[in-house]
Amino acid sequence: MAPTSTTRQIARLVNAQPSQDGDGVKIQRLHDFGGGLDPFLMLDELASDQPDDYIGGFPPHPHRGIQTLTYVIHGGLTHEDHLGHSSTINAGDAQWMHTGRGIIHSEMPLTDHQGLHAFQLWLNLAAEDKLSEATYRDVRADEMPELAGSDAFLTTLGGHWQTLAGDSVAGPLTRLAGQGAVAHARLEPGGELALENHATTLLVYVFAGGLDVAGTRIEKGQLARLDSGEALRLTSAEGGQALLLAGEPHGEPIAHYGPFVMNRQAELEQALRDYRDGTLTD
Repeated sequence: MAPTSTTRQIARLVNAQPSQDGDGVKIQRLHDFGGGLDPFLMLDELASDQPDDYIGGFPPHPHRGIQTLTYVIHGGLTHEDHLGHSSTINAGDAQWMHTGRGIIHSEMPLTDHQGLHAFQLWLNLAAEDKLSEATYRDVRADEMPELAGSDAFLTTLGGHWQTLAGDSVAGPLTRLAGQGAVAHARLEPGGELALENHATTLLVYVFAGGLDVAGTRIEKGQLARLDSGEALRLTSAEGGQALLLAGEPHGEPIAHYGPFVMNRQAELEQALRDYRDGTLTD
């Protein structure tokens, strides 16, 4: 007799908190620089139909030691960096940045009739990759394959995703830190999505409506960390949307200051000196 998949349950729920970043951009933020979401560090949600909440954007600033993934629901963002990349992403598009040793970039918002709704995810780089070469790429909406459930859809940005029925796809982002996988789940009223997922870290962030994980409710603005198992079952009576994040922990020390994430305090101090001296990106 074939073994029955163990359905993953909610181990912890965390509420997003209001914050500001960049030039006064209002966001909802979830973060854990103590390793509790390893390999993920932070998730920011930008959602407003009031231009004053986001129009200042994120003027040029540095990073070292992380990857960022920005995903737009509606509106848009224009990226520029010291490597010469300049591009705009719109609804359904994403941009991925491997900061490695150092990158200096800006992200400036574009609006549509609904305002701006976007996410930025930080993934921690393993110690061996902290000082690697920086790189960047765009991912367009038509590059992202979908999986279907029962009145449910999963858009895959990166990593491998598979339904319990055996259908599978791989997202275009193949170099997410910590064997990372990211997807956007959309459930219609009464919808159900059943996925096979063995990742050590599995997170569900609900940003519209509400979802149930194995019968336990997740409200809009909540992040659920799942316990161990092989199956993720999402349902929704009224419909809902969520980001799904899966990955494997690095299990390494984390030292964080502002835009820099390293392993030791001495490395943070070196990053600050390099930025002041103009050698961060050398």
